[in-house]
Formats: sequence, structure tokens, C-alpha cells
Amino acid sequence: MYAPAQHDEVTGLVHYLDEQLAAIRAAALGLTEEQARETPCRSALSVGGIIKHAAHGMRGALQRLRGTVEQTIDEAAFAAFADSFAVREDETVAGTIEEFDRLRTELLATVAATDPAGDATAPPAPWHGILDARPIRTRHHLVHLLEEWARHAGHADIIREQIDGVAVPALVMTLAGASANDFFAPYRPAPGTLLA
Repeated sequence: MYAPAQHDEVTGLVHYLDEQLAAIRAAALGLTEEQARETPCRSALSVGGIIKHAAHGMRGALQRLRGTVEQTIDEAAFAAFADSFAVREDETVAGTIEEFDRLRTELLATVAATDPAGDATAPPAPWHGILDARPIRTRHHLVHLLEEWARHAGHADIIREQIDGVAVPALVMTLAGASANDFFAPYRPAPGTLLA
């Protein structure tokens, strides 16, 4: 949990972004590769797919924050987006987590060095009827990332609970090394499972 503090805006955003990314990652703790690919809800989402999609989002966020992203949505970009929701047969969830971890470190450092009041450009969003790139403040993009990853952290929590009844907040606290107390008992993953 991002504990209350008197941080500046960008530091607060870094902590809130990291909190959501930690929850997405923690959803895999103690799962097997097969369980992390399960889609127990009506959608095609899996814990592994959400981690892969978050990594895809981090790559895009890094490009945007560095000003190196294309401002158009083409067929190849849409195909990459669609592919980001599932771990393919030639991929592993463990490998997806490694990529997620690398990108997470890079993204948080980049955001920390960003001015939220700086100028940026939002690409077209044809699914919302926005067909042109538009000027924004970087803050708009950072808060949008927070919104997206909070949504996906919730998805990961629901999927994980459907797999084995374990709630993601307990997994986050376990990975953070929190001690047992009247409200929390650390989760004990089986050896050889993800993040164990």
C-alpha cells in the first residue's frame, strides 16, 4: 500500500502506478504456468495474459513519454494490441513476468523524471471516435495509465480468486514481506510455482 505521505505530484503518481503494477504481478504468485493461463471467467482474460498486456502497455507508455511513438493506429498496431492479452504457446508466463519486471523498473524511473505539467500528444482513439492526435499535458497520460492498470489489477484479482480463492491484496503483502497480524497471514506458495 502507498502509505499517506507529503510527496510531490510525480512521486505520488510513481507510487500509485507501482501499487497497481505490483497487484497485477502478485496475482501470479503460487500459480503454475497452466493456472496462470486459465480463463475461469466469461472473458478470455487470464492472469498471465493480463501481465503480458500490462507489459505491452508499459512499452507503449515508455515510447510516449520519450516522444518516440507513432501517432496513428494501423493494422499492425491493433494486431499487437490484440496479441497482448494472451500468452502464446511459444511464450511462458515466467518469461512474461521477467519482461514485465524489466519494463516496470524502466517505466517507474522514466515517470519519476517526467514533468506532469509538460506538453504531450494523445494519439487517436478511434474506438472513442477520436480520429486525430490531440495536445495534452503529460499528467493526462499518467493518470490514464493509472486508470488502466487499476482496472487490470481488479481483473487479475477476480481471475485469481476464481482459480483458487486467494485475494491479490494478500499476495501483494506477502511479496512485500509483511508480517502476520490479526488481519493478514502470509500466503505460502508451493515450491516451483510462479514467483515462489
